[in-house]
Amino acid sequence: MFNSKFQTQISSSISVFHRSCSFTQTHNSGIRIYRFSRCFSANPLRESGGYGVLPVKIPPFLSTTSFRNAAGDHESHVRHLFDNMPQRRHLQCEWNGSWDLFKIFQYVKEETTKTSAGIVHALALKQGGLLNLRVATSIVTVYSRCGKLEAALDFFKEVLIKDVVFWNAMMSACAENKRFGSTVGLFCEMVKEENAFDSTSLLILISALSNSKSLLQGEVVHGLSVKAGMLSDIKLSNAVINMYAKCGELRSSARFFRGVECKDSDTWNSIINACFFNGCPEKSLWYFRWMTRCNYQADDMSISCSIAACSALQAFDIGVSIHGWSIKSGYAIENTISVANSLISFYSHLRDINSATSIFRAMEIKNDVSWNAIIKGYFINGESAMAFSCLRNMQFVASIQPNLATVLTTLPICAELSLVKEGKAIHGFTIRMQMCQDLSVRNSLTNMYSKCNLVKEAEYLFLTTPNKDLISWNTMVFGYAQSGMSLDAIRLFNKLLHCNSAYSLATLLAITPACDSPDLYQFGKSVHGWSIKSGFSQKLFGLNSLMHMYISCGSLSDAFTLLNSISTSADVTSWNTILSGCTQKGYFMEALRCFDFTRKTSKEPCDSVTITSVLSACGNLGLGDQGKVVHGLAFKTGIVVDIHVQNTLVTMYGRLGDTENATLAFNSGHDGNLCSWNCVLSALSQNEDAKKALELFRFLEFEPNETTFSTILSACTQLGAITLGKQIHGQVFRLCFERNSFISAALVDMYSNSGRLDIAEKVFGNTPDKSVSAWNSLISAYGFHSYGKKAIETFEEMTRSGIHPTNSSFTSLISSCSHAGLVDTGLLYYDIMFKKYKMHRAVEHQVCIVHMLGRSGRLREAREFVENLADEPDPGVWGALLSSCSLNGDLEMGREVAEILFKLEPENVSYYVTLCNMYVAAGRWEEAVGIRNVIQSKKDKKQVGCSVIDTGSI
Repeated sequence: MFNSKFQTQISSSISVFHRSCSFTQTHNSGIRIYRFSRCFSANPLRESGGYGVLPVKIPPFLSTTSFRNAAGDHESHVRHLFDNMPQRRHLQCEWNGSWDLFKIFQYVKEETTKTSAGIVHALALKQGGLLNLRVATSIVTVYSRCGKLEAALDFFKEVLIKDVVFWNAMMSACAENKRFGSTVGLFCEMVKEENAFDSTSLLILISALSNSKSLLQGEVVHGLSVKAGMLSDIKLSNAVINMYAKCGELRSSARFFRGVECKDSDTWNSIINACFFNGCPEKSLWYFRWMTRCNYQADDMSISCSIAACSALQAFDIGVSIHGWSIKSGYAIENTISVANSLISFYSHLRDINSATSIFRAMEIKNDVSWNAIIKGYFINGESAMAFSCLRNMQFVASIQPNLATVLTTLPICAELSLVKEGKAIHGFTIRMQMCQDLSVRNSLTNMYSKCNLVKEAEYLFLTTPNKDLISWNTMVFGYAQSGMSLDAIRLFNKLLHCNSAYSLATLLAITPACDSPDLYQFGKSVHGWSIKSGFSQKLFGLNSLMHMYISCGSLSDAFTLLNSISTSADVTSWNTILSGCTQKGYFMEALRCFDFTRKTSKEPCDSVTITSVLSACGNLGLGDQGKVVHGLAFKTGIVVDIHVQNTLVTMYGRLGDTENATLAFNSGHDGNLCSWNCVLSALSQNEDAKKALELFRFLEFEPNETTFSTILSACTQLGAITLGKQIHGQVFRLCFERNSFISAALVDMYSNSGRLDIAEKVFGNTPDKSVSAWNSLISAYGFHSYGKKAIETFEEMTRSGIHPTNSSFTSLISSCSHAGLVDTGLLYYDIMFKKYKMHRAVEHQVCIVHMLGRSGRLREAREFVENLADEPDPGVWGALLSSCSLNGDLEMGREVAEILFKLEPENVSYYVTLCNMYVAAGRWEEAVGIRNVIQSKKDKKQVGCSVIDTGSI
């Protein structure tokens, strides 16, 4: 935007001219010119020849006419342009220089270098042509094309006699170099000094105001155009349409369009682009249809814009129809780059990458936009390998250097897919090509590093960015928040509030993920208050983020209160926010109640996010019947074809222990991806169907990732199949996953459970970034092999390295103490878990304590421990005590504990079998027979166990 000086200069200048000038229009050779003179002048009205139109390079959105088209013939571009301008002859000196100089000017304009402008300037000076306005105009244009605007301005000031065309050339140079304020200033000076301007002057001025989004000044120039009667120039009219559109005044743009009497194709293109630019793609299609009905010939711009509108609206049927109509009309799609590029993008969003590839390959000439479109298309369709292959071909086969758009296309994909290696390579490329100083590139790099969990690198980029904009701040705040660094996010957010006076909705969306625990509830409420004060809470996106924030803080009541306040305007995203938030935070029953309430009160249809959230809740709660009902709803609504729904169904049935339906859901899915295979392998492995999981792994259709390896190694651990485990370990090395901490943890489990503790230790030692799961696996391995002291030493080393222990850490540690007979040490760490680390004592910890006390013969302490628990003991804890009684032969305590278990879980036959075995061991056969009769009456059988030995031949 302009400063206050520029904002008032043009308005005041033109208002003075309106009051003190008389206007006249004359025609010469069919060209309308406009002169005015002061009312106190001796000759207030005078006529002269028509002013020619200087070829101005206008951005594509403003005009579809190129510099060359406006100029005419390529060979004699400059000479032809100035030969038809008789009004310039009396303003310039006679010059008999060579006309080859103008050919040199034309060549330099097309093939500009940093030194070419100075060379042609010197050549003109040597030939004595600097006083000729045609030569001077060409020098200004050449300096502008070479990016030396200051040199052009200095030369412009040295020319004493100027005409309107020369002024227009200088204004155009400023506009080309994005010096829009200078363009306005030159126009005001021209009017004061020359007392004249033409439609080209206004065209350049409106283009500058359009790019700077200066609506007020644009309206003033529009009024001046009307008063001067120059809107009959169709190019000027098109520029006015574009100006209103770029300033966000689509209604004014459409109103002016309807008032244009003689429309051409560019006029229609202007309004079609205007609607699309202002986020109204449906209106773009409406104007396109009106254009064709009025028998105007659609060109590449109108067709490409309408196809882009179809992509935005996901109106794929209309897009395919426009494509067919274009071919039927004889339009050579493969020869028109802009249309082909739009079609590539369109079919990519249609998920028809094959059609997009066919169009790309059929193109005779491909530009950088073509390559960027197909690269983005491959990314959209999940084919990142092909996308990077195209990126290499673009650079090394087609010899087209990736530009700023290429970088800004690939970096977000690297961020979403956590492609650190590729992201760093692009970072290096931006440094070599000197793009790294561009603010948009630095923001994208910051986003990429933060999403790849490389917060230090992102922080360094942010801190070294000289002129940060709001996007920079929002990106870094969100980077901290999503990386779990809530306090850093809050600190930077507070700094942003003190440093900046302007915020956006993205600022609210960036800080709300930082409020992810009950401890930050009060700060979350203050953020809510700030959003109300800033006006962001009236927007659904803002409200949805606030609802998710309250759920993360554990305040469901506040989230539902907020939802009730917008119940009339809530969309499916609002309901999904509550559903997915409750599911992610473990509030599964609340998620189901919300879904039931949604179905009864809201008219919003379910989508894939709704179904996946509800299926996940059913799976976690073990509600098989409800899960099958939701499965039926997915069939009824057709959402079952969505790949995310299919994968969630497999996961749900796996959690329910229904491996048959999980396999059936996997086999009935369409276009399964690697995630689908991982889901079914995990379902089989978690339900101890490891053999079937290994058989299915042999037919894997994708290259496995870290999740696949972790799951299948768990299956090898269950079977004790060390031979297969070693083969998979070799594949891990071939695919360079050996440094992954989760795979290392699975390998440690597999080798230790197979008796190779030495290999497990080596795997752990060779892991560079050890996760808490890897530490837990090694602690468990030492405990499994009765190395209790080593387990304790490993735990202490883990805490010293800065890794915060988890519930699983203490489960493995207490279990290790139990196996090694370190009872007092185990009890000590049980207390440390609560007192030092503030962890909730889970059932598995209590079971380990009971087992540990029972193995050491301290049954009375074990019973006192169970009876003194703050909450009602879980059946698993009583079951552990019953096993300890059986181990120690304490029949009386065993009978008492068994009676409690029979009431808690009467259908669990294993408790009856344990008590029966205790009676048999004590020689009390009558009681044993009585228990067996009870077992037979229940018609239940204890699950048969099995043992597997890996002989190396599997």
